[in-house]
Amino acid sequence: MSATTAAVPFWRAAGMTYIGYSNICAALVRNCLKEPFKSEAASREKVHFSISKWTDGKQEKPSE
Repeated sequence: MSATTAAVPFWRAAGMTYIGYSNICAALVRNCLKEPFKSEAASREKVHFSISKWTDGKQEKPSE
């Protein structure tokens, strides 16, 4: 192993990003939890977001 590859984290060497690696680790930990902690962790896993269009520096109203 060369000096340049020795310092590379294993997730990078596997072609992953750190976000992808951390998401996999978090999912594994959540799956290992026992109730009631498992259902609490599953409820925190949900993410809500909205996408808005901006024109001329002002947010447009969402079209329905």
